[in-house]
Amino acid sequence: MPSITGIKETCLYCDDLAATRDFYTGLFGFSVMVEDLERFCALDVSGVSVLLLFKKGATLEPMPVTDGGGMIPAHDGDGALHIGFSIPAADYDAWKADLERRAIPVISETRWKRGGRSLYFHDPDGHVVELLTPGIWPTF
Repeated sequence: MPSITGIKETCLYCDDLAATRDFYTGLFGFSVMVEDLERFCALDVSGVSVLLLFKKGATLEPMPVTDGGGMIPAHDGDGALHIGFSIPAADYDAWKADLERRAIPVISETRWKRGGRSLYFHDPDGHVVELLTPGIWPTF
């Protein structure tokens, strides 16, 4: 069987793409790799993953890939989604303080039986963002 090496992209759907982009670039320092604010924005997550932000309703039609050929299938999403970003355990309190300084309310904190911890808060679209330390999953 061919192997899978990981999850490279994940996406969130947004009402105000610029505001959501500014939230993730401002809070986490993610850099914009490419964007078309009528449709999407691709953010670099620590040189390892890509966070794709799509404007709700802007990807309902297939999109041709002009510089390489082929077609990106239509997709869209709605509702409060969840995304989790890993952080070092030693940075947990600093992240909590930074969220407080930015007036971003923490909606929940969790301690996991393997020793990990999680902070949960909302982004501008109501998606649940989690910051999680090692000790959550058998693989993390």
